[in-house]
Amino acid sequence: MIDQIEGDKMPKNVVITGATSGIGEAIARAYLEQGENVVLTGRRTDRLEALKSEFTETFPNQTVWTFPLDVTDMTMVKSVCSDILETIGQIDILVNNAGLALGLAPYQDYEELDMLTMLDTNVKGLMAVTRCFLPAMVKANQGHIINMGSTAGIYAYAGAAVYSATKAAVKTFSDGLRIDTITTDIKVTTIQPGIVETDFSAVRFHGDKERAATVYQGIEALQAQDIADTVIYVTSQPRRVQITDMTIMANQQATGFMVHKNKKFSRKVTNFCNFFYSLRIDK
Repeated sequence: MIDQIEGDKMPKNVVITGATSGIGEAIARAYLEQGENVVLTGRRTDRLEALKSEFTETFPNQTVWTFPLDVTDMTMVKSVCSDILETIGQIDILVNNAGLALGLAPYQDYEELDMLTMLDTNVKGLMAVTRCFLPAMVKANQGHIINMGSTAGIYAYAGAAVYSATKAAVKTFSDGLRIDTITTDIKVTTIQPGIVETDFSAVRFHGDKERAATVYQGIEALQAQDIADTVIYVTSQPRRVQITDMTIMANQQATGFMVHKNKKFSRKVTNFCNFFYSLRIDK
C-alpha cells in the first residue's frame, strides 16, 4: 500500500531562475529525473526553447514550462511571476539560482556597472522574485525556497568585495525569511557552493574563456550536477526536517579562497586572494 501511495504522488512544481545553463540547468534536469514538473526562467530565450524541446522529449511524463525573465527588471519580475502563478497554480519549490560575478579588482578600481549589475541580480532580483511568490506559499502553508549563495559570502577574497557582499546578503536574507515564515510550513535553505566548473568564470571575465579556464586548472572542481544533487537532497527531507544551510566545497578546497593545486603550479597550496589577483581583467 505504501508503494502504491508513493507511486501515485502528485508531481511538485519547481520554479528555477537562471535555468538556461550550468547549475540551474542541472537542477532542472535533476528534478525532472525525480518526476517533478519544472518552470525554466532565464534571459536567453533561445536556450529556454532548446531546453524545453530537449526535456520534453526526454521526460514525456513531466511538464516543462518556460518564461523569459530578467530578474533585474522589476516590472518584468512582477509580470512574469504573475503569469507563472496563473499558469501552474501551486508552487512547491522556488530555486533562486540566477546570479553572477562580474570583474575582479580592488573595490577602489571596480567598474561601477559591474557592481550595480551584481547587486541588482544577486540581491534585488532574488528578493523581488521571492516577494512575488511568497504570498502564494504562505496562503498554501507550504513550500521550499532555495537561495543560491556562495562560499564567497562566508570567506571574502581579494578583488571580490562586492560579489562576496551580495552572497553574504543572500545568507542573511534567508535567515530573516525563515524567521518571518516560522508560523508556516515553508522551508528556507541557503546553498553555498565553493568552486564549481561552469561558465561562471567566463561571465566574470567578460567572455575571456582562456582566463576563465585558468581558474579551474589543477583543481578537481565541483560540477553543476553536484550542486543539483545537493538541492534534491535538501528538498527531499520529511516535512519536519528543515536544512537551513548547506556548504559544499571541492575536496581540495579548505576555505573559500584556499585550494590545493597540482604540481604543475608553482605552489601546492594556492591562496586564491593572490591567485585571483594574477587573473585580474585589467592585466
